[in-house]
Amino acid sequence: MSKPIAAFIPLNIAVLCVSDSRTLDQDTSGQYLADSLTAAGHHLADRKIISDDIYQIRAVVSGWIADPNVHAVITTGGTGFFIRDSMPEAVSVLFDKSIDGFGEMFRLISKDDIGMSTIQSRAVAGMANSTGIFCLPGSTGACRTGWEDILKDQFDSRTRPCNFVPHFMRANPSHD
Repeated sequence: MSKPIAAFIPLNIAVLCVSDSRTLDQDTSGQYLADSLTAAGHHLADRKIISDDIYQIRAVVSGWIADPNVHAVITTGGTGFFIRDSMPEAVSVLFDKSIDGFGEMFRLISKDDIGMSTIQSRAVAGMANSTGIFCLPGSTGACRTGWEDILKDQFDSRTRPCNFVPHFMRANPSHD
């Protein structure tokens, strides 16, 4: 007897662009993420653009972590090595648990597109208060790689053998 296919569970996902130079109208990376997550059946819970300031980043992300209606946060920008790039430092202290495999897989997959320049990516992810936080570089190409090759499937409740949805919903996933 075959097992029933799990139902799709839409998530509420917030998108944060960190940039000292872009406006919301110029934020192609954040717009790509917003369009992609809604096309996949999820809900855009909120979208903001702020300057690359460690305390502003923490304030916005902390607000979303505290909101029980936000299941995940995807950020774009601030993951490089320039002096103002502070996304990993801003959010890592908020993590209850790190998702080390996210950054590792992002760099592995990115190597096909950008070669060894991928070692400069500081893409990170973690969980805080059952909210997933996934930090991508600022380019639209990097956001496409992160969404299409990692997040889209991991945000889909039908992905087997496992996905992040039960963790966002504070449910213990079965391991059938």
